[in-house]
Amino acid sequence: MNQSDINQFIQTYQSLNKDNLAQLADIYHPDINFIDPLHQVEGLAELTGYFASLYQNLVSCEFEIQAQLWQANQAALYWQMQYQHASLNGGKSVRVDGCSHLKFTDGLVIYHRDYLDAGAMLYEHIPLLGSAIRFVKKRASQ
Repeated sequence: MNQSDINQFIQTYQSLNKDNLAQLADIYHPDINFIDPLHQVEGLAELTGYFASLYQNLVSCEFEIQAQLWQANQAALYWQMQYQHASLNGGKSVRVDGCSHLKFTDGLVIYHRDYLDAGAMLYEHIPLLGSAIRFVKKRASQ
């Protein structure tokens, strides 16, 4: 792994959409293990299917990389995602901060784990459920 592998990963994510998911094969190993707060998938075909379902109802999705750390065959990317989904947050944009732990083999990502607040990303923007989650968060902070 080197800086160009990380740069290719970032460039791919910043241009990714429902019409170019075949580009995932340019950055992910066929045996990819992908984990986020909502799912865990194994293998490139399963990952591509997962992304297809994610992107299906998105109006837009953008990643801004804010920092990156790397050593040997690992990297950590700190990012802010801004997305828009017609059924969430009244169709308005949502911003979520997160980070990704990546492990590379042969220049491709074989392990990808995202760390982010699933409530801030999804649950807080679902009608009724969002109000309940915000209420619980407010009470917990008192």
